[in-house]
Amino acid sequence: MNQQQAEQIKKIEQCIGRSIRRDISRMVKFAEGGLASAAKAISSHAKPHVAIVTGFFIEFAEPQSPETDGLGGTAHIAAAMAAAGAEVTIITDAPCAKALWAVVDAIPENINLEIVAVSEKSVLNLRERLATGPNPVTHMIAIERVSPGSDGKPHREHGWDISRQTAPLHLLFEDEGWQKPWVTIGIGDGGNEIGMGNLPAEIVRDDIPNGHLIAASTGADHLIVAGVSTWGGYGLVAALIALASEQQQKLRKHFTREFDHQILTAATEIGQAIDDSRLDRKGTVMMSVDRLPWEEHAQVIDELRAIVA
Repeated sequence: MNQQQAEQIKKIEQCIGRSIRRDISRMVKFAEGGLASAAKAISSHAKPHVAIVTGFFIEFAEPQSPETDGLGGTAHIAAAMAAAGAEVTIITDAPCAKALWAVVDAIPENINLEIVAVSEKSVLNLRERLATGPNPVTHMIAIERVSPGSDGKPHREHGWDISRQTAPLHLLFEDEGWQKPWVTIGIGDGGNEIGMGNLPAEIVRDDIPNGHLIAASTGADHLIVAGVSTWGGYGLVAALIALASEQQQKLRKHFTREFDHQILTAATEIGQAIDDSRLDRKGTVMMSVDRLPWEEHAQVIDELRAIVA
């Protein structure tokens, strides 16, 4: 990585690390350098097979649906990597399947979609297939995907136990009982997502409501903290563009506000994903993520595109 690339990625990290609904400054500070190391881990691989785990289910939505956050970031990473010639697999569980099907269907590249049941057996079977198949996964990314908390159960930020609606996909990121064969990357914004187990417990405990309970126990090789998890996905694409040479134009191909609007439209109108910050508007299609209207997310894409122009 040369000096120009390092400066670009630092600016990208600052752009996506802005605090929105909560003060995440200490989490962002601790994770500094994670974006660069994650992008380098992918870009330095000759033939990556990238898997992306996402989907955060909301039991109290109407209809019950996953939240919009994470879906756009997943789509941008998937589209960029597939356009650059990598194999890409998106992974979610049955409660989030409709939204992720809609997202994958809206991506104009060849993307694999894996749906698991809400059971440990289903996740372990998938893990074996991804590790030993004809083209094994090389990089496993989680974006806005819940990790078990201090009590071993996954929780929403209010402390609600969501284990009944959440497959234990964190097992794809942990070494216990086996040796994981891929590099792991965690992207989150609230302290309870896969990857956030890297953080000192006191940061989440002191800075995040119910942090003593919801703080993630699952870490990752590389951690990216963003004001909105989807921005972490944007940031990873921008960092990959900064590091690229021959593949730069292919990585840029779908990194536009128009593509982002297309994905959020599919996620909400077809996949019934909902902004989890707006449960006061039940049954309403909302083009927003974490209470921010789509236009504000599009502006972040514009800023990132300018950094790596």
